[in-house]
Amino acid sequence: MISVKAPGKLYIAGEYAVVESGTPAIIAAVDQYITATIKESESKYGQINSDQYDNPIKWNIENDSLHLLDDDESFAYVISAMKVMNDYISELNINKKLFDIELNSTLNSTDGKKYGLGSSAAVTVVIVKAINKFYDLNLSPLQIFKLSAIAHLKVQGNGSLGDVAASSFGGWISYSSFDKEWLKNSSLSILEIINTSWPDLFISPLTPPSDLKLLIGWTGTPASTHNLLDQVKKDSNAGTYNQFIESSKKCILKMIDGFEKKDIEVIKQQIRENRKIIKSLSTSTGVDIETNQLSNLCEIVESYNGAGKSSGAGGGDCGIAIIEENDSIKLIENEWRRNNIIPLHLNIAEKE
Repeated sequence: MISVKAPGKLYIAGEYAVVESGTPAIIAAVDQYITATIKESESKYGQINSDQYDNPIKWNIENDSLHLLDDDESFAYVISAMKVMNDYISELNINKKLFDIELNSTLNSTDGKKYGLGSSAAVTVVIVKAINKFYDLNLSPLQIFKLSAIAHLKVQGNGSLGDVAASSFGGWISYSSFDKEWLKNSSLSILEIINTSWPDLFISPLTPPSDLKLLIGWTGTPASTHNLLDQVKKDSNAGTYNQFIESSKKCILKMIDGFEKKDIEVIKQQIRENRKIIKSLSTSTGVDIETNQLSNLCEIVESYNGAGKSSGAGGGDCGIAIIEENDSIKLIENEWRRNNIIPLHLNIAEKE
């Protein structure tokens, strides 16, 4: 039996703007995981089980294609990843085997609420990783990202795929999305496409200053990234939106420079700047990105000389804070709790 895992993610800065190709963001993979165990099936069909859902899915291969004996939209990302990998294995002329997969997740709270750590991305990546190990394909993190990105886009249809990059690479990364229209219109085979350069794609590891501490606060309210992205795009004035993209790009490039120079003050300054940029987008579109709870989270952190902002699409889920290691972590977290914000004690997931 083979076991692999893929971490969740938190956006540090650059949200919304990163959906535009070539526009950077900073993302951290966190040590909450989806784990997949995979083994060759002893039956005439394979089976997919998840601790998140009651009913398993059965599948087999018919005419070289993956065929579902059952169907459940809850497994949409799993099935999409399996289909992409099935096509890839066909191109490699590898004899196919049926397998069973068991999925377990720590990306949600104990009562099943989502933290906003990118479960759809992590489950897509973990399926690609599991099949990679099962067939001993020796895929690189970049190839795993590309296969996972193809599968994820087939289901969601929008987004930056930064969460897929974080789950594929681990650690802290700077990330710029690729040209999704190029991918959509490409006539290359899967084998060719994962071995060619993707326009505008950029993924690079970052190392934070040694005294940087990342704090994470959960509002207890889940948010829909897919819906918020669509709403922002729909409600944006073209001129205002383009200005937002350019402002975000300048801010994130300065923050990346802060990481490279190990300058925590520059990083904190640009976290504050990115918060302003996103709040301006929220005002211009009428989309509630920084909720009252997220505002409280940020203001509490500021009172202790830290820098805070919403993480990801906002509208709920998590906020993050950057402080120096010796600052008042317990005091900040106690104030968060008094404001119904739950500290999440997560660490950065190891690099692949």
